[in-house]
Amino acid sequence: MFDYAARRRRLSERMEAEGIEALFLAPSADLEYLTGVERQVPNFGEVSYAHGWVAGALLRPGRDPVFLFPRMFATFDLPHPPDGEIVIVNETDDGYAALERVAGGIGGSGTFAVGDRVWAEAVLNLGRLVGFDRLHVGSRIVNELRRVKDAEELAAMERAIAPVEQAMAAATPLAVPGVSLGALVEAVEHELRRAGSRCPSFTTHMFTGFADGDFDSGMPTAFDPVPEGTSIMFDFGGVVDGYCSDFGRTIYCGEPPAEYREAYDVMLTAYEAGRAAASAGTPARDVNAACRRPIEEAGLGEHFRHRMGHGIGMDVHERPFLSTEDETPLEKNMTFTDEPSIIIPGRYSLRIENIIVVEEGGGRSLNSYPAALVVNS
Repeated sequence: MFDYAARRRRLSERMEAEGIEALFLAPSADLEYLTGVERQVPNFGEVSYAHGWVAGALLRPGRDPVFLFPRMFATFDLPHPPDGEIVIVNETDDGYAALERVAGGIGGSGTFAVGDRVWAEAVLNLGRLVGFDRLHVGSRIVNELRRVKDAEELAAMERAIAPVEQAMAAATPLAVPGVSLGALVEAVEHELRRAGSRCPSFTTHMFTGFADGDFDSGMPTAFDPVPEGTSIMFDFGGVVDGYCSDFGRTIYCGEPPAEYREAYDVMLTAYEAGRAAASAGTPARDVNAACRRPIEEAGLGEHFRHRMGHGIGMDVHERPFLSTEDETPLEKNMTFTDEPSIIIPGRYSLRIENIIVVEEGGGRSLNSYPAALVVNS
């Protein structure tokens, strides 16, 4: 489906240009992007294998990858062997000796880059083998390859969006006075799986605000009934073919007051302003400012409590960010969330979230789900 060899050729060019002799990556979005080795579905309790710290791959310019896999990982988590040499580390083997076989012969004084998802034990052992002064964080160079998506990647992201929109459509009639947010989470995650999502791309979250007395699917109020006159915010995503989606909508239970409807229109204006500003060449911080401006002009700026959005792809949060500190010039086919919100303690809360792709004349939404306010009695 994806041309991993072409991706590695681009990586090789970048490594040679920056004087990087080798890059070691653990199982991660970076490794999956370059080799197709699929990550495990995250667990709250860490999965642990003998020599688990050594799992990963060594990449060098112009050469095939060399993989190190604990036997258990190779047996249960590697349905399709990747291209390159594979070294299996059995339970009774010497993990350090296996790493030394793969990485110990890399001489010279050039940079030895290490991914930011590599175990500390692996980093310490690599330092012993090649010299600590040579080690540098290496995920930056992979991120710079990943952040601009090609047509196949954009298609994969659209496939990851489809399950969340199907789940939202299924859950919407359930969001009525008396429902619990826990029940909505269960309904959404059931529909995500039925629609083809491998797993949620992050913890599914339904909430009504952040103040005392608000309802939150991650709090003890998860299964308390939501009363009439409550605004429920949805925040969830799916995963298809290794790519993530991130999605949000708001449903009002009951009849919203005029003040709420006006604020919802302000939020939609902010969403459109951010999308329109997301054109190639524009600094990320300026796009964030464009999204914030309508909310600030309405006197509600302090209640837009976060950035406009974040990069998204094989991780649900990727650099660059559409945020006040990020000066990265946007490039065509970068992908971001566009997610303004207005959350006023004791009054009301509302949000929306779509994924947009940067184009020459502004951002284009990859979502098709309606943005209009939904009111359920």
